[in-house]
Amino acid sequence: MTTPDGRQPLLSVRDLVRTYHVGEVDVKALRGVTLDVRAGEFVALTGSSGSGKSTFMHTLGCLDRPTSGTYFLNGRNVAELSKRALAAVRNKEIGFVFQGFNLLARTSAVENVELPLLYSRTRVTDRRERAVQALQSVGLGERLDHHPNQLSGGQQQRVAIARALVGEPTLLLADEPTGNLDSRTSIEVMGIFQKLNAEKGLTILLVTHEHDIAEYATRVVTFRDGRVCDDRPVTTRRNAVQELAALDAQTAATEPTA
Repeated sequence: MTTPDGRQPLLSVRDLVRTYHVGEVDVKALRGVTLDVRAGEFVALTGSSGSGKSTFMHTLGCLDRPTSGTYFLNGRNVAELSKRALAAVRNKEIGFVFQGFNLLARTSAVENVELPLLYSRTRVTDRRERAVQALQSVGLGERLDHHPNQLSGGQQQRVAIARALVGEPTLLLADEPTGNLDSRTSIEVMGIFQKLNAEKGLTILLVTHEHDIAEYATRVVTFRDGRVCDDRPVTTRRNAVQELAALDAQTAATEPTA
């Protein structure tokens, strides 16, 4: 399977179906989704609640198996992987960021970020070094020893992003990462994603029901009733760095002078 430019896509799904059995009722969350994503893309998955976008995200993250259809990740058929191989894929190739942060309350920021490396036989000194670097990359180099209750919501999400990055994944999956954040903090988080995508070439798939958040991506895929109903490039892309600079200038202009 190759894209129109002749390259093999990072992920490729064909006729993906996911049906849940709820009592005597069959609920079709996905109804034949076909989609390719190239390495280095920043894709926003949108749609109303129940449209199938989160089920699709869980399937891409190897957290759920489709009822039928195929899913190739880095050229490998995911359905043919053993449970151990799937666990290795989730740990090494995919980074996850969730709306609820999912941080351990009694554990420091750097220890939270180290967690994925505990399962990869990484040496203790290397774990700490990589966790510190990941936190520095999201602007939290001065908060290494802070616990979640000592951090703002935006800072907690930054820790969660650092944790997703520490394994150096090829694919970052973010499920409603700004859902619990205020407007400015949401822009800051999207700025981190844009920087990771532009400077590191990280492939990002972001689930959001907010159309304005989707405009930070380069491509928007819209789900409806378990199907892809629209797939388009973002023609007027939002720039988080510019927006934050404008907000800072506006704040400075309205502050009273001494």
